[in-house]
Amino acid sequence: METSHVLFAFLLTAIAGLSTGIGSLIALLAKTTNKNFLSISLGFSAGIMVYVSFMEMMPQALKELSAVSGEKTGTLYLILAFFAGIIVINLIDFLIPKHINPHEAHEVEEMAENTHLKRTGIMVAISIGIHNFPEGIATFTSALGALDVAIPITVAIAIHNIPEGIAVAVPIYHATGSRKKAFWYSFLSGLSEPVGALIAFLFLAHFWTPALNGVILAAVSGIMVFISFDELLPTAEKYGQHHLSIIGVVSGMLVMALSLFLFI
Repeated sequence: METSHVLFAFLLTAIAGLSTGIGSLIALLAKTTNKNFLSISLGFSAGIMVYVSFMEMMPQALKELSAVSGEKTGTLYLILAFFAGIIVINLIDFLIPKHINPHEAHEVEEMAENTHLKRTGIMVAISIGIHNFPEGIATFTSALGALDVAIPITVAIAIHNIPEGIAVAVPIYHATGSRKKAFWYSFLSGLSEPVGALIAFLFLAHFWTPALNGVILAAVSGIMVFISFDELLPTAEKYGQHHLSIIGVVSGMLVMALSLFLFI
């Protein structure tokens, strides 16, 4: 792996993770939630993740695994890695209590009125850090691949992190009365993504092979598909109308498809 390529992957991961700061700004400047905008945006993010997982990352993973182990065994490894990624991200969700889980949809005005969430703002930030750790690995490893895949995934993860920034900033602001503290707690909660990328690099860089790359791609695909179906789409439905979220999904898929086509 070239140094410039690795540094660029770190940059994209940092951009994706620290977009929680955008969510905090929205929360601190807006009195109400723009539900339609969030619904379309979250659907758009899900569309990108699902499309790139099944149409780009999984075929590439199968190609690399089959080249090493043969088509039959390579397909088995692909399946195992894909569902292993789903299991890991599901376990993390399961271990975080529902009332502080940032992936349970909450509106700005709802959180402002909820005294329990005001007292648990820091816990929300910590839970975001735990949950976003594997997302950092996902963004980083995908960014080590083709640029046409890396940038849309970064955009998708960044959009998906905006509501998480809201989930941290609002309770901390109402608990402390400080917009500055609310912003920085929210902003820093996204650091777990570049930290996850750093740990992935330190542990995997010396062992990187085509087979390992195939396994990682399949596992990352599982993580992104689970995030899309378990978090993004249900949250998009809760924030806005059903058809708006679907428009977002289809738009995300179309943008991803055109992006891949233009880079052929």
